[in-house]
Amino acid sequence: MPQYSRPTAPAAQMFFTVSLQRPGDDVLVTQIEHLRQAVRLTRAERPFQIKAWVVLPDHLHTIWTLPAGDFDHATRWRLIKSRFTAALPKRPLRLSQINQQERGVWQRGYWAHSIGNQADYDLHLRCCQMDPVRHGVAERPEDWPYSSFAQAAALQLAG
Repeated sequence: MPQYSRPTAPAAQMFFTVSLQRPGDDVLVTQIEHLRQAVRLTRAERPFQIKAWVVLPDHLHTIWTLPAGDFDHATRWRLIKSRFTAALPKRPLRLSQINQQERGVWQRGYWAHSIGNQADYDLHLRCCQMDPVRHGVAERPEDWPYSSFAQAAALQLAG
């Protein structure tokens, strides 16, 4: 079984990559309102700031700031993943998924990176911003509707 490394000390900012189990699936964007609701409910119970967020069809990237002294991002992700999954129709499962009490939506675990300095933050912010372009789903970052950059661009136009 893989060993996942998780930071165990408070970090001002964290970058995450979370993927669906089936590459090429599009459930994150076709069911975006369920994902948004899962995040809203989780933030209401366990607050965190979202500095950047981009949702692609089969994975997402985000930068969070947790409250001072709080480093429990694992519980937050468990809640987001389980709430999102519970809102979806059930999928056929393999025996290994049943044994692991999985629903066949998410990859096990996620990738977490503690952001160390401004250059590191800028690099991961750019990753969030450019991922829709890199994956060919948008020509410009602000064109992708499932991104905090699209929201920021809309606010600039409105202001």
